Amino acid sequence: MSLKGKRVAVLVADQYQELEVWYPLLRFREDGVETQAVGAEKGKTYASKKGYPVMTDRSIADVRAEDYDAVVIPGGWAPDALRQDPRMLNFVREMDTAGKIVAAICHGGWVLASADIIRGRKATGFKAIKDDLIHAGAQYEDAEVLTDGNLITSRVPTDLPAFCHAIVRALAAEPAGVGKAVGSRQ
Repeated sequence: MSLKGKRVAVLVADQYQELEVWYPLLRFREDGVETQAVGAEKGKTYASKKGYPVMTDRSIADVRAEDYDAVVIPGGWAPDALRQDPRMLNFVREMDTAGKIVAAICHGGWVLASADIIRGRKATGFKAIKDDLIHAGAQYEDAEVLTDGNLITSRVPTDLPAFCHAIVRALAAEPAGVGKAVGSRQ
């Protein structure tokens, strides 16, 4: 399936989880999506938890919601830095307000909580941030992938195939089912 013309921003900071950055970056490029790593600074190299580098294509200062169809917020420890940058939170909030795809995996839910966009919505994430999501108002479910409107969330790297598939379906405008849980363990 070609998704030419679609644009996805993948937010990065130091201590990111390797697979949760690189899998979406490469997976979406395979379908013709212009996928860019976005960080605090353009052209800066950020190191993963294990030291694997990613160089940013754009600075958060230079991106706008109208430039993208989706934003992916990977996990690792990077979301703790991302959520402390008001520009990152504003971008995520603007994407959500515009009805664009906002996708977070693992600890990426911290950014959703800090952006205050999960109140009253179904969401999942790594089990260690379950309480954070609940306290931010999310209806937490332990599921491989959860879609609630334009919000797509997953838990861990092994969920990446389902996570990316849900994003591709949303980019292709195929209905993914509001509030539909896949692989729920309730």
